Amino acid sequence: MLDERLNVYKLHLADSNRKAGIIDQCISLAEKRGVEIAWHDKRALSFISKNAQQDQGIALDIQLEGLQDISELNSAEAKHLLLLDNVTNPQNLGMIIRSATAGFVDGIIIPRKGCAELGPLVIKASAGSLFKARIYRSETTQAALKSLAADYTIVGLSLDTSNTLQQYAFERPTVFVLGNESRGIAEQSQAFCQQMVKIPMNNQVESLNVAVTAALIAFHPDLMALKMGG
Repeated sequence: MLDERLNVYKLHLADSNRKAGIIDQCISLAEKRGVEIAWHDKRALSFISKNAQQDQGIALDIQLEGLQDISELNSAEAKHLLLLDNVTNPQNLGMIIRSATAGFVDGIIIPRKGCAELGPLVIKASAGSLFKARIYRSETTQAALKSLAADYTIVGLSLDTSNTLQQYAFERPTVFVLGNESRGIAEQSQAFCQQMVKIPMNNQVESLNVAVTAALIAFHPDLMALKMGG
């Protein structure tokens, strides 16, 4: 709530909180910004925060300015995207959002079904970058792929190919599909992929964490050069 760039529209407080210290500061800031304040019993507050062990009796409703429906996606403006396919670990999802937001992709497509919820654990893992990210929502991964196939090259990340990410030419709008932490890209999603690429590895290491893979894409030298005009 200290960040003036965040669109905060309601402050939730547990009525068991002592009105002193940080609580008084939060109330003062909310009143200064015209934010609605709602008081709840501890159980109701925990239901709102969905993080009873760590909410400390306080929660905020924040509007994500960069959150859009996939129907608003324009391939002329958002040319290089990450699409997540059943990424269920909140820690991984948060780190992916952080890397994508800091890097040189134009956004992330996060399906409503199958992926981790955009909740407190994801916010924490993203180090707050969720509030700066450009995120597109689709109902499912397959629904997103169907809507994007005509305008984008669909590229899946897989170990079962000889093509490498380093060899990929960023010549037209591209969606990189990142799969589940343990199972990879679902077969139904693979059917939409026009190309498959892998990240070559040494020392017989079998795979990378999906968040690391996302970072390698987001900071690919060729993509950086395109975005920075180099």
